[in-house]
Amino acid sequence: MYQLKFAARALADLEGLDAQVYERVVRKLRFFATQENPLRFSSRLTNPKEGTYRFRVGDYRAVFDLDHNGAITILMILRVKHRREVYD
Repeated sequence: MYQLKFAARALADLEGLDAQVYERVVRKLRFFATQENPLRFSSRLTNPKEGTYRFRVGDYRAVFDLDHNGAITILMILRVKHRREVYD
């Protein structure tokens, strides 16, 4: 299992979402974190500005990086934005 960590900007992004969208995104991120290989649900970004990978949750994207510290693996969520805004 992977740990989820949220950057301050990602938390601010989440707080700005509608309650239903917020719940859907958080539920899906928890699902990804419980998988043996969450990267199979992600896509690598070609021109990363903030993160290396992204998860797709409907019209929203969660941009993240991986952090490997020994046996602990962390999914560091950097941004959560609508798809038309996240890559700007």
